[in-house]
Amino acid sequence: MSKAIKLSDQLINDASINGRAQHRSTPKQIEYWARIGKIADENPDLPLSLIKGMLLGIEENRSGEVSEYTFG
Repeated sequence: MSKAIKLSDQLINDASINGRAQHRSTPKQIEYWARIGKIADENPDLPLSLIKGMLLGIEENRSGEVSEYTFG
């Protein structure tokens, strides 16, 4: 469900700049930041790099880009 919300001009500008650098639209960049922020808020002991790595792993798994890991 989409909803119109008011955001500050500064947030929109920052999202636009960062989004272009990461090949995302401004709304998708804001959604990305919100998703990362929600996960970080719910898991304050996890470093950002681990959160990003976990999200990447989830997407790789969804797309079938996985292989079995052998310990040792």
